[in-house]
Amino acid sequence: MQIRQLIDNRSSTYTYLVWDPESREAAIIDPVREQLERDLKLLRELDLTLKYALETHIHADHITASGLIRELVGCSIGVHRNAASECSDLELEDGDVISLGETKLQVIHTPGHTNTDISYLGDGVVFTGDILLIRGSGRTDFQSGDPGQSYDSIVHRLFTLPNETLIYPAHDYSGFTCSTVGEEKKFNPRLGDGIQRDDYIRVMLAMKSAKPERMDSAVPGNQACGLIE
Repeated sequence: MQIRQLIDNRSSTYTYLVWDPESREAAIIDPVREQLERDLKLLRELDLTLKYALETHIHADHITASGLIRELVGCSIGVHRNAASECSDLELEDGDVISLGETKLQVIHTPGHTNTDISYLGDGVVFTGDILLIRGSGRTDFQSGDPGQSYDSIVHRLFTLPNETLIYPAHDYSGFTCSTVGEEKKFNPRLGDGIQRDDYIRVMLAMKSAKPERMDSAVPGNQACGLIE
């Protein structure tokens, strides 16, 4: 599997373009509407056939480009079934497999930041969305978030992957691009070194974060695949 990591600086969102090197079939994970032209240009330059636009969850800080990409190149849109999105083509569930030629991405339902969170597991790599960040984790104080579910998703699902598994999150605010399961199990200040569930819940409930600037437009916009303002 080949990977390109792309960034939207306004929202500190990572978009990932992944593809099978033989078939050239590709998926784009968490595309951002303002970066539509950049991403389509890269697809053309790399001579890729885009089969899927995949979301890790219903975002609150940017609006997806998935609907516009589908209109232009004819791919399928995938989100977790909890999103109740009437515009998506695939209502993904835990255990589903996305095929790109011989390359496979397995869907892992990892709720906690929202109840729509899914991670995509490839060969030696996992795209974690907002549920697990580098030396952090996604907030749990709005939009169906639940700190207990967050802990369970990270510790009992993602942290059971091999230590060398690369972690690619949907955001980073400190200049990191990727991590590994082993690193996060050891160094993540919220979850590392065997922190217990009750302690994690207490930390998350005590957090006081500002409401995302674009939340009121982003959430309904993303439920509509980015096709409404």
